[in-house]
Amino acid sequence: MLLDTHALLWWLFDDPALSKAARDAIRDPGNAVLVSAASAWEIATKRRLGKLPDAGEAAENLPALLRSSRMEPLAITVEHALAAGALPGPHRDPFDRMLIAQSRLEDLPVVTSDPVFGRYSIRTVW
Repeated sequence: MLLDTHALLWWLFDDPALSKAARDAIRDPGNAVLVSAASAWEIATKRRLGKLPDAGEAAENLPALLRSSRMEPLAITVEHALAAGALPGPHRDPFDRMLIAQSRLEDLPVVTSDPVFGRYSIRTVW
């Protein structure tokens, strides 16, 4: 499964906003848990802009945090970029568009509370 950025941060910081179903799915050793390079980009960008002031540790130590949480990074490929750019609809968030494209191409459900993902006919966990 692929984590949306907010789900990743809520997991890393043990935030109660993460649903029980999402927490259980991430915790399940039978599930491969992936984190897109787009989430790293989003965390670093939003921290720089002051929109994620409490995400310093995630921005500075994300690779180590992923390893300690048994999560795998998912690189952005040319195919992912083309698919994200070609997605229909009015949703303009480049980070979400990339996660949607990766979800489709890699056949991964997305762990997210964001209802916009449902508009793109992908599986979600929440």
